Amino acid sequence: MTNRIIMMKRKSVAQSLLVALAGLGLGFAQLGLAQMGFAQDATKPAAGVTAPSAEPVANSAAPVSASSTPVSSLSPSAGSPSAGPSAAATADRGSKTPEFQQRYPRYKIEAGDQFDVAFDLAPEFNQTVTVQPDGYVTLRGVGDVHVQGQTVPELTQSLRTAYSKILNDPIMSISLKDFEKPYFIADGQVGKPGKYELRGDMTLTEAIAVAGGFQDSAKHSQVLLFRKLNDQWTEAKLFNIKQMEKQGNLKEDPFLHPGDMLFVPKNTFSKFKQFIPTGNVGTFMNPVH
Repeated sequence: MTNRIIMMKRKSVAQSLLVALAGLGLGFAQLGLAQMGFAQDATKPAAGVTAPSAEPVANSAAPVSASSTPVSSLSPSAGSPSAGPSAAATADRGSKTPEFQQRYPRYKIEAGDQFDVAFDLAPEFNQTVTVQPDGYVTLRGVGDVHVQGQTVPELTQSLRTAYSKILNDPIMSISLKDFEKPYFIADGQVGKPGKYELRGDMTLTEAIAVAGGFQDSAKHSQVLLFRKLNDQWTEAKLFNIKQMEKQGNLKEDPFLHPGDMLFVPKNTFSKFKQFIPTGNVGTFMNPVH
């Protein structure tokens, strides 16, 4: 009987110990979850915190390199709401980046140009129009249309769209009658500075010859050629014509494009005045240090 009582007490103590250990383990588990940001209740996630998925993640043990971070997470795009002024400024600067000029650019209509408009099926609308200073033309039957800056194909489409309001599928042709001829400008120390018509293929040295050649005061080694790329950018290149002619190698002699401007600066010696007051000659020869 005594042994049975002892066994029952031992069993009771063992059960109490198991309960205590279970409670202790639950407490440690809750403490660990609390440190990781979860609620005290291990079975429910805290408010605003998503419980981790029980499914294993593939390759979760693989190291993550710094290069795997997406670029979009480092810098917001210019079009996103979170993009700041710097992103917008960067995008704006990108739009002002100089672009390459077309190899064979089409002529664009300018103020003062004249062209003929001929209709195949409606000859009563045939006319010759002149581009006004503001870039508009006044067309018979449709009124004013802005055409400045357009090529001939673009002009044809604009006029076809305008006449579609009164004609059914109008068929027309555009012929330039009077327009600005291709030109180049020669400035600086050349014989005859001015604006010259650009006919055919003409190189830089040929253009200088057309403009009267170099003056005695010209600096042959630093001839500048300016070329307009777009409304915001102009390209400037420096050419050593003296070296080209001395070596007899004109491979680097560039062809001019319509609208180019060449500039020949003065050489160092020619910058001195030819005539100076007599009283200043001593100062010129013996400057005060």
